[in-house]
Amino acid sequence: MSDTVVVGLDVGGTSTRAAVLTLTGQRVGTGRAGGGNPTSHGAERAAAELLTALREALADVDPTRVAAGTIGLAGAGRLLADPAGRAAFDRAWHDAGLRCPYEVHGDALVAYASGTASPDGTILIAGTGAITAQVHELRLDRIADGHGWLLGDAGSGFWLGREAVRRLLADLDAGRAPGTLATTVLTELLGSAEIAPRPRASVDATIQAVTRRPPIELARLAPLVVDAATHGDPVATALLAEAAAHLVDSVGRIRPDGAVTPVVLGGGLLTGDTPLATAVRAEVGRRWPAAPLRTAGDGAAAAAWLAARDLAEVTDPAALHARLFPTP
Repeated sequence: MSDTVVVGLDVGGTSTRAAVLTLTGQRVGTGRAGGGNPTSHGAERAAAELLTALREALADVDPTRVAAGTIGLAGAGRLLADPAGRAAFDRAWHDAGLRCPYEVHGDALVAYASGTASPDGTILIAGTGAITAQVHELRLDRIADGHGWLLGDAGSGFWLGREAVRRLLADLDAGRAPGTLATTVLTELLGSAEIAPRPRASVDATIQAVTRRPPIELARLAPLVVDAATHGDPVATALLAEAAAHLVDSVGRIRPDGAVTPVVLGGGLLTGDTPLATAVRAEVGRRWPAAPLRTAGDGAAAAAWLAARDLAEVTDPAALHARLFPTP
């Protein structure tokens, strides 16, 4: 048993992280590469990043020791339904020297597993986008939102950025002096907080600054909203309260009233010490007072745990999880 290891990968749009763990929870290898999501980057490029992360993680580990692996990524279903994409990942796995099987799971399941070993519960993720999922027997069951920036992702980083710009445009339309948040957004978009003598000119310039970039880039304004709320700006504070209501509403679509299974919070907007995370925690606690509330952790380690728990040598997956993710 001491020679056996497992591999886990957390594949995102901006980075790919790999972890190699023993069955006692010791980390013996880590690797990092660029974005490896095949939906965002194409299967061949994604597979190349996967291989880079794997080779780095296995630099001091004999690949024949690896008994199982798990890859977690957004759009896992699309990869599994694409023979060419799965073949590219298979080649990367083989080129890294691995001969064991591997499974592909959605990033929401991996995020859930990084917060709890419970087989049943709920994961709420808010980063650039937003999605909620019920987990049953460590498989994704019902899903709410995750509909993308055009149709959903309410309460996400994109949503916050878009709403901040909308508030700015409303101020300019009404001839109101922009407040702290609006001033910061105007400066970020146009390079200056100065309003043109004819405010409509600033409106047009703001719209141009937004529309000449991919829409999803509005998410880069979300930290400005969080920072402004932290410093007491009333518009930003109201936006975060509205975002929290949207996020918890998505949980309520699929989570029964009175449920006592864990709720895991994931994504950059909910794992840090932010006013939005505080508001979401309070509302989840109000709606489901008996539910343990957890925060997502290391996705690569969670993916490795998912791989390990199905091995015959691992007789107590919960104990292994506790070693990997000790409760503070």
